[in-house]
Amino acid sequence: MNRPEIKTFGELKNAGYEYKSIKDELRKNLIRKIKNQETVFEGVYGYDYSVIPELERAILSKHNINLLGLRGQAKTRLARLMVHLLDEYIPVVEGSEIKDDPFLPISRYAKALIHEKGEKTPISWVHREERFAEKLATPDVTVADLIGDIDPIKAANLKLSYDDDRVIHYGMIPRANRSIFVINELPDLQARIQVSLFNILQEGDVQIRGFNLRLPLDVQFVFTANPEDYTNRGNIVTPLKDRIGSQILTHYPKDINTAKTITGEEAKLEDIQTENIYVPELAKDILEQISFEARESEYVDEKSGVSARMSISAFQNLISTAERRLLISGDKKTKIRFSDFMGIVPAITGKIELLYEGEQEGPAFVAQTLIEEAVKSLFPSYFPKIEKLEKKDAESPYDELIDWFLHTENVVLYEDMNEKRYQETLDSITPLKKLVEKHVPDLQESDRYFMMEFVLWGLVAFHKLSKQRFDEGLQFEDLFSNYINKF
Repeated sequence: MNRPEIKTFGELKNAGYEYKSIKDELRKNLIRKIKNQETVFEGVYGYDYSVIPELERAILSKHNINLLGLRGQAKTRLARLMVHLLDEYIPVVEGSEIKDDPFLPISRYAKALIHEKGEKTPISWVHREERFAEKLATPDVTVADLIGDIDPIKAANLKLSYDDDRVIHYGMIPRANRSIFVINELPDLQARIQVSLFNILQEGDVQIRGFNLRLPLDVQFVFTANPEDYTNRGNIVTPLKDRIGSQILTHYPKDINTAKTITGEEAKLEDIQTENIYVPELAKDILEQISFEARESEYVDEKSGVSARMSISAFQNLISTAERRLLISGDKKTKIRFSDFMGIVPAITGKIELLYEGEQEGPAFVAQTLIEEAVKSLFPSYFPKIEKLEKKDAESPYDELIDWFLHTENVVLYEDMNEKRYQETLDSITPLKKLVEKHVPDLQESDRYFMMEFVLWGLVAFHKLSKQRFDEGLQFEDLFSNYINKF
């Protein structure tokens, strides 16, 4: 209900307020949103026909929920968005540590206050944003953190003995009464700590240092877990898993367009970057394809997963690479170049877990391999397929371009070269320009030079040209010259 100017329990009764449990509250508001065809989980993409329907069914069933999936699959975000299914304000007994509802008080404090003041009991209002609590499960989490403990300072100040329940200091879960409480990475929680959750989930009992309190807590529990943790660090004990109503499997984006939407939403860029740096759509496709390649790579541990945060960080690095060049060259505007992708290597190496083969090759090598694999995957969408084994004397659409490099010393694309010089360098490769115009005739002028450089990278990926990286930039040349230089 909206926050009225209600100050006392009596006024609340007269206003017709009715108590609802948090699960009833979530269910009622979800039903309303579905009937009104409103978006329930705003800003979450790729889950419309998989995760979100399952999550909605769990809420309608009034279940506690476990979101199971690899890192970077929006598990915590989904839990936080559930807050929008709560009423905007709820009334609580003023001064209550555990948000007691005046119609159904559960703490000794609230019961005593209502008994003393009756309908004059003061009421305060709590906004839904204050009804979300979150705890990351780590090995050092204790029962006292979650449930509570005896507070000797409180006992001394109030001059109470330890057998008086007023000396209890409530932990995070009792304080999350009438709220959504999230425990992230549940398998990391020690088994003995998981056991302390049994009664809270099922019976509502809270046991603190010998006190067996009957506190029917009203909490919507949401747990998140990573399958990798089941073998590496811990497990969810079976009786606890049995008390969790729904386990929902999350997943990575299934297509590039969904992945691009997520990256575009999450990559927070400065206005000056978006105004002065143009990003071709193909560059965005390649960026996302790198993550898809990483999830299938023989060098990367698929059990660890490749977070969507890798694409987000890589996109930010890509923009920053172009921005740095803009600052050095003095140009007012620039476009993303394919050579800018060398700037995303640090964003890749820090976010992938390598297998033994990957460790042997090194993270930088793996990152550059993933970029080349992304090029190979997207190249046939624009240009004729390059066969691995070509018939002798067979003509290829790339013959003229490869022959051009055979009779030219090399082409160097410096990282910091200005826009004019960059374009002149690519325009000097006459067969390259002709190839792009022939196979991508409807190409926008703003995308032309990126596409030209994309062809060079494609021929390198398919072993038709060679590419050498040095401190100032990249050098493209024919394979035979590279072989001679090595020996």
